[in-house]
Amino acid sequence: MKFTKPAWVVHNDSASKDQSKPLSIFSCHVHPDGSRIATGGLDAKVRIWSTKPILNSASELSGRPPKSLCTLTMHTGPVLTVRWAHSGRWLASGSDDAIIMIWDLDPTARGKVWGSDEVNVEGWKPLKRLPGHESDVTDLAWSPGDRYLASVGLDSQVIIWCGFTLERLRRLDKHQGFVKGVCWDPVGEFLATQSDDRSVKVWRTTDWELEAEIKKPFEDSPGTFFRRLSWSPDGAHITASNATNNKGYVFIAAVIARNTWTSEISLVGHENTVEVAAYNPHIFLRDVTNPVVASNICSVVALGADDRSVSVWQTKSARPLIVAKDVFERQIMDLSWSSDGLTLYAVSSDGTMAVFNFSTSELEGIAPLAAQEQYLTKFGFTPPPLPTGFSHTHPSATDSRMTPPPSPGRGSLALSAHAHEGGFGLTNGSGEVVNKLVAKRNNKKRVQLSNFGGSVPSASVPSAANYPSTSSSVQASKSNGRSFHEIAGIIPSRTTAPLPITESVSSSSSAFGRPSMMEDIGMGYPFPDDADMSTEVAISSLDAHGKGKRKSNGMDFSADDRPSKARTLGGDRVREAVPVRELAVPSKLASSLASVGAGWSGGLSLAGRIPWPSLVTYLKVSAEGSEDTFEGRNSEDGSPSEVVYLSGKQTQWLDYMPSPVVALTATNTFCAAGLQDGSIYVYSLTGRKMMPAMSLGDSCSQISGAKNALLVLTVTGQLYAWNVKQQKALFPPTSIHPILGSTPNISVSSATIRANGTPIIKLTSNVVYSYDASLCSWTKLTDGWYAEGSDAWQGRQRANTQIANRGIVSTLESYVTEVGPPVDSEKERPAWWSTALTLGHLETRLHAAKTLDSPQEYKYALVLYAKKVADEGFRAKAEELVKELFGPTYWRPGRDDVWSPTVVGFSKRDLLRDVLNIFARSKTLTKLALDWQDTLKRATTDDY
Repeated sequence: MKFTKPAWVVHNDSASKDQSKPLSIFSCHVHPDGSRIATGGLDAKVRIWSTKPILNSASELSGRPPKSLCTLTMHTGPVLTVRWAHSGRWLASGSDDAIIMIWDLDPTARGKVWGSDEVNVEGWKPLKRLPGHESDVTDLAWSPGDRYLASVGLDSQVIIWCGFTLERLRRLDKHQGFVKGVCWDPVGEFLATQSDDRSVKVWRTTDWELEAEIKKPFEDSPGTFFRRLSWSPDGAHITASNATNNKGYVFIAAVIARNTWTSEISLVGHENTVEVAAYNPHIFLRDVTNPVVASNICSVVALGADDRSVSVWQTKSARPLIVAKDVFERQIMDLSWSSDGLTLYAVSSDGTMAVFNFSTSELEGIAPLAAQEQYLTKFGFTPPPLPTGFSHTHPSATDSRMTPPPSPGRGSLALSAHAHEGGFGLTNGSGEVVNKLVAKRNNKKRVQLSNFGGSVPSASVPSAANYPSTSSSVQASKSNGRSFHEIAGIIPSRTTAPLPITESVSSSSSAFGRPSMMEDIGMGYPFPDDADMSTEVAISSLDAHGKGKRKSNGMDFSADDRPSKARTLGGDRVREAVPVRELAVPSKLASSLASVGAGWSGGLSLAGRIPWPSLVTYLKVSAEGSEDTFEGRNSEDGSPSEVVYLSGKQTQWLDYMPSPVVALTATNTFCAAGLQDGSIYVYSLTGRKMMPAMSLGDSCSQISGAKNALLVLTVTGQLYAWNVKQQKALFPPTSIHPILGSTPNISVSSATIRANGTPIIKLTSNVVYSYDASLCSWTKLTDGWYAEGSDAWQGRQRANTQIANRGIVSTLESYVTEVGPPVDSEKERPAWWSTALTLGHLETRLHAAKTLDSPQEYKYALVLYAKKVADEGFRAKAEELVKELFGPTYWRPGRDDVWSPTVVGFSKRDLLRDVLNIFARSKTLTKLALDWQDTLKRATTDDY
């Protein structure tokens, strides 16, 4: 295998003076003929590059073909996804601007890129602009034969477009969260999508109805930028990203079997969430001398994760083929295989691309595409007929825009004459196949390409000047090493009997092979000599002691010549996995727990009403807006408890605690730990104590942070909130007893804080409260009472699902709907019931949006409120609202402090214009609206 990072594949901000720092690359996709690769980045541009200079150093040095082919600049926001059609005729791109662009080759469109010094060697013109999404387009996928184009986005929608006419065919809206991944069944029968609602949905292409919904492996999955999934080329499996085991503590990729739609296979070992999965487009034969049947088929899948590593798995083995660690500085965003199945491209949010080029001996048993197509016919699915007069497969010879130029000449695939049978997965007596990466054994920063499962190829890096001081190594797995069950110790056995291998097309046995008694066989496959690659340096050039030198262009770089790095507190300590186990509560603490809330206002006990945090050996949180983690570790043998702050796998700092850690929180400015003895420790992100250790007297029940705000709820019901940056309390310590009431069934569900310092207390009584320091009282943010009759309640209106549902108020209303009892729609109500509850609900929502500092939700609620008042013709309410927004006629800053000209960042008079436009369309309020519009116009032009 050969590895390279082309430094010239980069997205830069042409308007910025600093061109040295590349911008994030969010997506990449190789053209079907392998000659070019498209990338999309934070600079709102689509860039097309030649692949030959990436793979061939001679071509890179000669500049033929040119490295950069074209830059496309029609998008107005970051480009989040790029996908070539299977025909190679069109390129689709999706952006943060909610638009999908279809690009077509235009030989006449060469020349300088507008507004820059870049030159387009070949021209691609915008063929069609596809509006339809109401927010960011996060992923695209062309169906087999380009019959359809599927797009997904942050508006929670899945849109199906005709792959020929580019017209919108269907909108699928059953996801309840941002949709961040989409892929097609290679047979063409199904479409799969993955969303932040922690589910994978499978849709039938025959009627676009839901075939299955898979939730189990994703119930505890954290939020990620993408959730890109992939369907195996044999149609048997979907590999989905961002799944977890062990209640969210083990990050995995879940392998979902066709037809049963269950996930019994996990790819385990990445140290952070898996962001993207990508199958090699070819099926592989376990034995090339046997026919293409289900029992003789396996697949190759690549995973990219937030731990900055890429792994490649061959599904007949429980061990990965390679693990590339520390190749990137930040998380992997996208992966793409070349159509010949031998090259894997990976891009990262650090703005770089890495390329892994395999030989046919390393990826042995590649089946020709013709055999794969013949195998897929066994599914018996007949796709719908094409539109009359449209086809991608037979362009006319006279149409110069139908197909891009041919490939610069990649060699045809040469199939291996003999299949290598080593590297079968171990199960340690279990019928479940558990695939796991092998842990990194040292802490030195280096590009690590670990090779497992039967072959240890050499590796080399073109253009060594790109990374002159990077040491690297290749680790080979031991053939008699521990099984993955022994290493992990966390995935339970399900059965001891191996599953029978059948020839059924629907069986999952076509990949991820069951256990074999054979040991892994380690064989070295040297990469064939290539004159074009003579400037490359082998990565596997370290000696047995790890201190060997490698040569590049006549220069020596020793591992000892690297500049020394600044020390970090605990950074040289080997990070060890800590099993999560619950610890016993000390007897003294248990007795104090029994006395907590022994009585107040009548002796009502607090036991069970405020969550008592469980004492566990390990807990962690992710820093807000970062990949860093803050961990707490409590020992079982009486050793001191500790908190640890990590960036990736590197310990940045640690501290030892005088009492067990029971709760953690971390933001982009601080992190805090709550201890069992009632102490609160607040640190900066470098480990300095930002505030003195605070003793609250009672153990922390819940802790929450947002930017500079910190909230703590104790087990006795005392609520504290601070501004950490200013080191002062936001309000005096306050008891939550008044909102718990006298009913013992009401308890605290959660306690969180907003960045503006507003606390949010969710109760099981379908009411959400906040504490208003200016009023010195608890206020209701939302109440399930309004669900009984408000027309604007969450779920009653489809119109409010796009803008408002992305805000905090909408989230709280969704929570209330979930925990509250079902609404009795048949119950007889008074005449003005619906109108009164709708107005009361919208007025409450306006106050909540203002309290929680949610501008868009405030504006949206104001519009709904104005429409309701106009529909009912309530002139008095309308006039009062207008006067409140208009304010004093002769108001000047500083003269009248009672009225504020703004609310949640909006000018009140700007909002008034929208309200008056609504009133002007009302039959009863038209005159009022026209009069005030004239008054507002004169006030704006100072005609008074």
